[in-house]
Amino acid sequence: MAKSNYTEDNIRSLDWQEHIRTRPGMYIGKLGDGSAFDDGIYVLLKEVMDNSIDEFMMGEGNKIDITVKDGKVGIRDFGRGIPLGKVVDVVSKMNTGGKYDSEAFKKSIGLNGVGTKAVNALSINFKVTSFRDGQSKSAEFSKGLLTKEYKLVSAPNEKNGTYVEFTPDDSIFKKYHFVHEYIDKMVWNYAFLNTGLTLTLNGVQYKSDNGLRDLLEKNISGETLYPIIHLRGEDIEVAMTHSNEHFSEEYYSYVNGQYTTQGGTHLGAFREAVVKTVREFFKKDFEPLDIRKSIVAAVSVKVQEPIFESQTKTKLGSHEIAPQGQSIRSFIGDFMKEHLDNYLHKNPEVAKAIEAKIIANERERKELSGIQKLARERAKKSSLHNKKLRDCRVHLDDIKDQKRLDTTLFICEGDSASGSITKTRDVNTQAVFSLKGKPLNCFGLGKKVVYENEEFNLLQAALNIEDGLDELRYNNVVIATDADVDGMHIRLLLLTFFLQFFPDLVKNNHVKILQTPLFRVRNKKETIYCYSDEERKAAIAKLGPKPEITRFKGLGEISPDEFKHFIGKDIRLEPVLLDQKASINELLNYYMGKNTPDRQEFIIENLRVEQDVENEMLK
Repeated sequence: MAKSNYTEDNIRSLDWQEHIRTRPGMYIGKLGDGSAFDDGIYVLLKEVMDNSIDEFMMGEGNKIDITVKDGKVGIRDFGRGIPLGKVVDVVSKMNTGGKYDSEAFKKSIGLNGVGTKAVNALSINFKVTSFRDGQSKSAEFSKGLLTKEYKLVSAPNEKNGTYVEFTPDDSIFKKYHFVHEYIDKMVWNYAFLNTGLTLTLNGVQYKSDNGLRDLLEKNISGETLYPIIHLRGEDIEVAMTHSNEHFSEEYYSYVNGQYTTQGGTHLGAFREAVVKTVREFFKKDFEPLDIRKSIVAAVSVKVQEPIFESQTKTKLGSHEIAPQGQSIRSFIGDFMKEHLDNYLHKNPEVAKAIEAKIIANERERKELSGIQKLARERAKKSSLHNKKLRDCRVHLDDIKDQKRLDTTLFICEGDSASGSITKTRDVNTQAVFSLKGKPLNCFGLGKKVVYENEEFNLLQAALNIEDGLDELRYNNVVIATDADVDGMHIRLLLLTFFLQFFPDLVKNNHVKILQTPLFRVRNKKETIYCYSDEERKAAIAKLGPKPEITRFKGLGEISPDEFKHFIGKDIRLEPVLLDQKASINELLNYYMGKNTPDRQEFIIENLRVEQDVENEMLK
C-alpha cells in the first residue's frame, strides 16, 4: 500500500459556514429529500421554531405564524425580538446567543448557539428581521454569507418579535419537498406542549387547552381501557392510558418542548416510575413488561441546561433536572409516586381496569413463553447463517456513527429482486431481507403467530423490535415489491403485520415503500427513467420522435447496473403515513378482514384491468 504524504499543506481551517456545509450531518443529522420526517429540511424548520418557542416559554408572545410554500419557509414570532445591534451576529457567528445565560433562558431548547447558524449556512436565501420597540433591523444571507445588511428603520406598527425566512439550498437537499403531514404533526406537538400558545400554519390555527391529554386523544387509534390519566406538576406533565388494540408500548417524550423521538433518561425514568408506583399500589411484584404492555403515554419535562446526545436533540443525556440538582430519575419517580398513586386511590374503577389488564398480560405472556423460547433459539441459530438476511455493517443503534440514520432494510419478495438489490446496495448502510413468497395474513391472529411463523420471527429478530423500538437496527424499513397486483398484495400483508404487532414502527415513520421506475425512455444519446405517466410523457417530449420505451413490470426485470441508480443518492421512498384519527383495528378489518359489502363496493367502483392500464400508459 502506497504511503500518502501528510504535511502542513494538508491542514485546513474552514470558516463556520464552510464547516456546516461540508459536514452538515454534524449539525442536522442527515440530509434527505423531505420524504422522511427526520430529514434535514424539517430540522431547519424546527431550529427556527425552537427559538420562537423559547420566547413563549419565557413569557414573551403567545402567537407564532408559519408559512410553508413552494419550498420557502417563513416564521414570525411575537417575543422580545433579537437585540437590534446583534441581528447579524446571532445568525452568523458561531457560539453567539442569549441562551448561555441561564437566567435569561432557564429551560430553553437550544443552548449551544448553533441552530439558526446551521439554517443560515444551509439555505440559498436566508433573511432575518427583528422588531423591537418601534424599530426594525434586517439582514440577508446566501449560504451563510452576508449579502445585504439593512439600516435601522422605524416600524411603529409592528409588534416586537422576530421574522425569519429561508429557502433550503437545493444543491445540498437534492429535489427536496416538504410533506405537509410531517409539518402538521410538528406544529401540533408545539401546541400540545405549550398551552396558551396559538400557532398558525398557512392560515390554519393550532391550539391546545389540555396539553398532553389532547395529544394522546389525537394520536390514539381505537378504544382505550380507561379514560386518560392526566397529571401536572412544576416542570413535569404526564398523560397515560392502556390501549385495547396495541400489543406494544407507545410513548411520546419531550424535553423543554423538544420531541425526543429516541427518548433518553427522562423516558427511562418514567417507565421505571410507572412500574414502581403500580407495584407499590397493588402490593404485588408484577413483571414490568406485564405492567407496561399496551401502555400509551406522554411525558414532558423541563430541564435546566439539558444535555442531548446530538445536535438534533432526539435523545436526552442529562441525569439532573438542573446543574448540581435533583436527579431526573428521582424527580420523575417522586412525582409519579405521589400523583399517580393518589389518582389510583381516588379512581378505584381505573385501578381495577389496570390490574385486570396486567393479569391478562401475565396470562398471555406465560402462554407464549414456550413458543418464544423455541423461536428465539431458532432465530439465534439463523442469525449465524440466516439465508434471508444480508446484513449491513452500520446499524441505527451505533450512536457514534454518522451514517446510522441512513441505515435501511429492504424487504423483498423472491430471489430476482433481492439479488439485484444485494448486488448493488451500499454494504455499509443497506441490508436486504428476502421473503420466500407472500407472507401470512396475520389479521385477527394473536401475538403467538409472530413466533410460530418462522418468516415473521426472523424479520422481528432482524429488526430487533421484540421489546419495542429502543434497539431498532435500521432507521428505514423499506418494502420493495413489484408495482403489480401481487406486489401490492405483499405490501398490504407486510403492513398488516407491522400495524397489528408493531404499530410504533409505522407511527414513527420508519416504514417506507420503494419507488422504482415504471418506464425507461431512451434514444441513442440519453436515458430517462420515469416513475409516473406524467414523467413518461415529459421524457418522450424531451427525447424527440419515437424513442425506445420499456415498461418495467417487476424489480427482477431491472438489471443490477440500472438498479444501483434507484437505491443510491437519488432513491425515492414513499412514507407510509397513518391517519391519526383512524383506528388501526378498523383499518385492518376493512382491508384485510372478511370480504365486507363496503370493500366489495369499493373494489367494483375502482377496478381497472391491468392490461387496459398498461395499454393506456404506452399510448
